[in-house]
Amino acid sequence: MGKAPQVTRDLGRLDGVLSVEQLAGPYDVVARTEAPSLDKLGRLVATRIHAVDGITRTVTCAIVAL
Repeated sequence: MGKAPQVTRDLGRLDGVLSVEQLAGPYDVVARTEAPSLDKLGRLVATRIHAVDGITRTVTCAIVAL
């Protein structure tokens, strides 16, 4: 609670994060990321995004081109 501005700044500095927005609603922050594979996306989320102070849980929704 109250950490959304700092989380937004910290996420925006990570390689692979394209944009970050603060929201009003069920989620506080949404980050749009890019990775060459689902495996690398999972690694980005698990190792870099989860390490940001203030993040307690994430939901990943992948956009895939078929």
